[in-house]
Amino acid sequence: MKEKVICGLQQVGIGVRNADETWKWYRENFGIDIPVVADEGVAERMLPYTGGKPQPRYAILAISLQSGGGLEIWEPRGRELNYPALPPRLGDLGIFIAKIKSRDAAATYDTFARKGFRLLSTPSISFAGVKHFYMADPWDNLLEIEEDAYVMVRSKAFTTGGTCGAVLGVSDMGRSIAFYGKLLGYDAVQADETGVFDDLKALPGGSRRVRRVMLGRTKPFAGPLHELMGPSHIELVQALDDQPVKIYANRFWGDPGFIHLCFDIRNMDAVEADCKALGHPFVCDSGADFDMGDANGHFTYIEDPDGTLIEFVETFRIPVIKKWGCYIDFKKRDDRRPLPRWMVKALRFLRVS
Repeated sequence: MKEKVICGLQQVGIGVRNADETWKWYRENFGIDIPVVADEGVAERMLPYTGGKPQPRYAILAISLQSGGGLEIWEPRGRELNYPALPPRLGDLGIFIAKIKSRDAAATYDTFARKGFRLLSTPSISFAGVKHFYMADPWDNLLEIEEDAYVMVRSKAFTTGGTCGAVLGVSDMGRSIAFYGKLLGYDAVQADETGVFDDLKALPGGSRRVRRVMLGRTKPFAGPLHELMGPSHIELVQALDDQPVKIYANRFWGDPGFIHLCFDIRNMDAVEADCKALGHPFVCDSGADFDMGDANGHFTYIEDPDGTLIEFVETFRIPVIKKWGCYIDFKKRDDRRPLPRWMVKALRFLRVS
């Protein structure tokens, strides 16, 4: 069996009412403007999380060439959406915040302030030593803008790139540190503090006393697209004085909010073996030849210790210039070596302004 290769954070999934409207906002304001996938269909392989029956959906997976993971913007169709009874609070179980990278957090803040966006804090240095600030998108999804100097293709129009991690609520910090370290390679505790944090107070539940841990990796990512996705990290938050709730309790996958973290991988059989050995077997599996629009691959899901969905995608093919029938065939690429940069930059031909 070939070895497992984790290539990077491919995307953060977000459930929305109108995918085109949501992507337009992220495209025009963050430069997440390259649609690798835009596909209508039926979610037939997520039955444990969609009420036991297939659900119509429309999905857009878009990325930024500045680097970072993308957003998979997921619009359920043919049913009423189920919003949380109360807004999720810091420490509630699941994905609470999506992190988005910026090469200049102060400049990004100034731009967004001029646009009148809902900014929840001013730029400051986080407990992990990173310049950052918090904001909300027009649909109340929380975003953390984090400064990161890594850029693949510099944009003149945007200081932001794609996603670079997430803030997750957990119930047992030690158990979650072990899970993300052993399975996904986030094995470096970059910061670990307990208390009530000034930079969190503007967030729902931000006055809770929490333990807060930032995880990074001692080994860099590898694989064909790892230079595009770049570095990422996971921030774990555990509420200490009261009982957190599960953000997706009594709701379907695809309902509004952050629905999953997705990692780009090579060699799904090796990933499955590791997941089983750690007691987290696949809960959904597309099979080894799944088409989603013009892209093709193999996706699977597991649950983290608190039931948060983690997706793995082994990509086999993505379009570059559709009208000429040009695709990148990953089956012919080395599992660990990055694609030539000219090849990744060719994705600009998919750009939507």
